[in-house]
Amino acid sequence: MRLTFETPLFTWYVLLLSFISGSIAGSFIPCMAGRISEKKDWIKGHSVCDHCGHQLGAGDLVPILSWLIHKGKCKYCGEKVPVKYTLIEIAMGVMFALIALHHQVLTPLILRDWIFVSILLGLSLVDLETFEIPDGFIIAGIANWLVFLLLSGFLYKKNMVEMLKSDLIGGIGIAGGMLLMSIIMDKIIKKESLGGGDIKLFFVTGLYLGLLNGFLALMMSCVIGLLFVAIRKSDKIPYGPSIAIATVICMFIGDPIVSWYLSLF
Repeated sequence: MRLTFETPLFTWYVLLLSFISGSIAGSFIPCMAGRISEKKDWIKGHSVCDHCGHQLGAGDLVPILSWLIHKGKCKYCGEKVPVKYTLIEIAMGVMFALIALHHQVLTPLILRDWIFVSILLGLSLVDLETFEIPDGFIIAGIANWLVFLLLSGFLYKKNMVEMLKSDLIGGIGIAGGMLLMSIIMDKIIKKESLGGGDIKLFFVTGLYLGLLNGFLALMMSCVIGLLFVAIRKSDKIPYGPSIAIATVICMFIGDPIVSWYLSLF
């Protein structure tokens, strides 16, 4: 069943569900990332107000609506709740809807990409706070890729060996190249040029994007990283967010950019 304007009611229904799902992810992921950054248990912990410490109930955690209903304030202490959390919820809602539209058909790959962008958001937020990308995010990204690779093979009778080979070429090609470059740069500048977490993340993005789109994401991440350096006015920045942003861009428009570039030869 296709998501086209030939069936507008169904299209809007899917987009609404996608937006709601994305806003829920956008509410949960920053909370989880915050606990991980603070070395707290993110599975069993309860959400509390950052100001008064009051435990928040289910009615206080409704994405977007809770912030609007309480006029951007904690209903227990009256302190302002940062708008950035609501903006993340909105952004993730829009992102999930765009992913559904991008695929155009109902496919398990929509859910795969929803989970992937949620992982990218989580690791970016943790990297911004700690300058580290926990291995848990890398493992989650690989597991998500593998599960949906097998599922797609079974559902659509695809050659899983060829799919596996193609994805691994992308992951190993991008991460291997970056590892080699990092080793060379470390010897030249006498300090670490690229963190191990960043190289692992390039491996994961290569699995999802393939070799050509993965290389494009690599180039884009360098440009985005330089912009972060200019904005933050610091020569030390977390690289994970730059990789994540570039990866999401390539998920949407990587194919036409690569096709246009190859057509020049």
